[in-house]
Amino acid sequence: MKYFIVGFMGCGKTTWSRKLAAKWGYEFIDLDHVLEAKAGMSIAEYFSSFGEDAFRKLESQVLKETDYPENIVVSTGGGLPCFFDNMDWMKANGKTLYIKLSPKTLADRLENSKTIRPVLQGKKGDELVEFITGKLAEREDFYLQATNIVEGIDMSVEKLEEALGV
Repeated sequence: MKYFIVGFMGCGKTTWSRKLAAKWGYEFIDLDHVLEAKAGMSIAEYFSSFGEDAFRKLESQVLKETDYPENIVVSTGGGLPCFFDNMDWMKANGKTLYIKLSPKTLADRLENSKTIRPVLQGKKGDELVEFITGKLAEREDFYLQATNIVEGIDMSVEKLEEALGV
């Protein structure tokens, strides 16, 4: 089975995808890393060189053209489910799981993150919470189309398995 993990940046998609794959003996892919390898540069560099539209097209292409083994857990980019027919494609090709967190929790995590995130440049505190609240309002309708949803607070592999019905 293929599992696609979706959610806002900072919700723990990569961390929990990796842990789930390890527990099950499945392969793990972070689509952001696949995209960076294909582009030959970081997502931040690609974004600033070519803009968001080009990035979203490449991201969709990487999703649909990657050769997935039968048993895999895939960590997706935060915006990936919200563009083109990406969410429908993931649901047609596996199970999707949305890791849901509040804007405040996401802001706390992202403010302390070492990862460069182009869309968050210079945002801190209340401004960051406000930005995330707005972005989540735009994206949540897509995230909520996932076949499974889990509250991301007090996360564990067992909680993920329960949400997936495994």
